[in-house]
Amino acid sequence: MAVPQNRVSNARKGNRRSHDTLVAGNPNECANCGELKRPHHVCPSCGHYAAREVVAMADEVDLDDEAA
Repeated sequence: MAVPQNRVSNARKGNRRSHDTLVAGNPNECANCGELKRPHHVCPSCGHYAAREVVAMADEVDLDDEAA
C-alpha cells in the first residue's frame, strides 16, 4: 500500500485544489419571452433561439379530460 513520504501542508493542498470549485451558471434573458435561459441554448419556455421559433411548444394538456 502506498504511504506518503511526507505530510502535505494545508497551503500545498489548497493550491492543488484551487481549480476544483464549481462555477455558477450564467443565465441570459430570452429575447422573446424574457425568461432566463442558458446562453446558446433554445429557450425552454417558448422554444425560440436567435429571435426565431425553433421548437414548436405544445399547449398544456389536461390529462383528466383525455382519461374520461
